[in-house]
Amino acid sequence: MRINPFPNDPDRAEIWNMLVERDIYAFCAGDWSMVEHDFIAEGFMGMDGGKIANPDQWKINYSNLELYRDEWLRQAEAFNNTAWKEDPVETFFALTDLTQIDIVNDTALAHKKFDGYLTDPNGEKVTLNWQTLYQCRKKEGKWKISGFVGYLPYPLGDQSKQNRKKRLPPGAKQHLTAGPYSPVLEIEAGKLVVISGQAAIDENGNVVGDQIEEQTIVTLENCKNQLSAAGCSLSDVFKVNVYLKNLDDWPRFNEIYATYFPDPKPVRTAVQTPLLMTLLVEVECWAVK
Repeated sequence: MRINPFPNDPDRAEIWNMLVERDIYAFCAGDWSMVEHDFIAEGFMGMDGGKIANPDQWKINYSNLELYRDEWLRQAEAFNNTAWKEDPVETFFALTDLTQIDIVNDTALAHKKFDGYLTDPNGEKVTLNWQTLYQCRKKEGKWKISGFVGYLPYPLGDQSKQNRKKRLPPGAKQHLTAGPYSPVLEIEAGKLVVISGQAAIDENGNVVGDQIEEQTIVTLENCKNQLSAAGCSLSDVFKVNVYLKNLDDWPRFNEIYATYFPDPKPVRTAVQTPLLMTLLVEVECWAVK
């Protein structure tokens, strides 16, 4: 809702304006400058619950504010490059709930919940269903964010509302000429992320490069981008399938590939097979959250 639920409580009203109103307008505008002064950089830490109820699976994804800012900007850009069917600002106000804010002296814990969906250009409903716990402190008379634990299941400990076994992550995208498939899916029941075969193709559907080295770099960068949309990186990958047009390119491919994956390297299968257009290599990945 757009109406601040704390008209007679200045502290909670200020926190609501920061975490709901200002955050929505900034994210939908892709403008970090609108919220950059809402944070305490010293000691900032952001945790990602991965929509998993078990705290053992939660991760410190943002050990400092700069890392969070960069990810915020990446997600905002991806979000705003999507032609959503609904008005994003109106939808975010409708699906956001922040009515529980615990305050003790100059510290606060705000319980922010999301429950709804947006419709992508293909008519698919992208579910937004999670909650975030924001740690806030009053500094020099103003409430600011000192850290958070985000992407927790909503409701926590009872995932009956999350009955979808697979989910397209918000912000996931693929090139303009892609076929009828998802670029990346989160498999919630098994805490897995899988990505469709990636190749040296840019956002407009054009093949990049005519040598195996260049195509390998672009392909693995595309893998990184798709995994990132689901909150993973190449270090989370445990299985890789490689498809080469010519196995003679195998040694040159491996030289590039080895620089992208940390030890222990993922298990891997490689085959020679015809590929579309002038592609020389295609790679698909399985990752664990």
